[in-house]
Amino acid sequence: MPREKGQKYIAQNKKARHDYHIEDTWEAGMVLTGTEVKSLRQGRASLVDGYAAVDAHGEVYLYNVHIPEYSQGTWTNHTARRTRKLLLNRREIAKILKEGNEPGLTLIPLSLYFKDGKAKVEIALARGKKAYDKRQTIAKRDADREMARTLRARNRGR
Repeated sequence: MPREKGQKYIAQNKKARHDYHIEDTWEAGMVLTGTEVKSLRQGRASLVDGYAAVDAHGEVYLYNVHIPEYSQGTWTNHTARRTRKLLLNRREIAKILKEGNEPGLTLIPLSLYFKDGKAKVEIALARGKKAYDKRQTIAKRDADREMARTLRARNRGR
């Protein structure tokens, strides 16, 4: 059987980019059980309430990420919102600890995907946006759309 190549996205936290300023991102592997991998291969997961944290032993864990139970699973099935360990290098964890000590920063999952057959999660160090920041982002996006629409209309007129 040929090995998988490339990336296959399972879930993305689209609201995270709206609610947070992304400071830095990392790609991490995850410690999963067999039924979790099978459930992910069916394309089922939710990152909405998820967050990550470094514990006292210097290990990073992912909390509140919902991977539903595998439909054909038996008594070996996993719980949907269990805590999952993330696999990062010591240097990456040290950098997260160094940058993450600042108040107002949190670790959030941005996307969950398979890369060359292995489940990965992209986590980001992020700062929450205020309401006026969100309004500015929406206004900028609308202005960019209007400008692109005008340019397309002008180019068609030639």
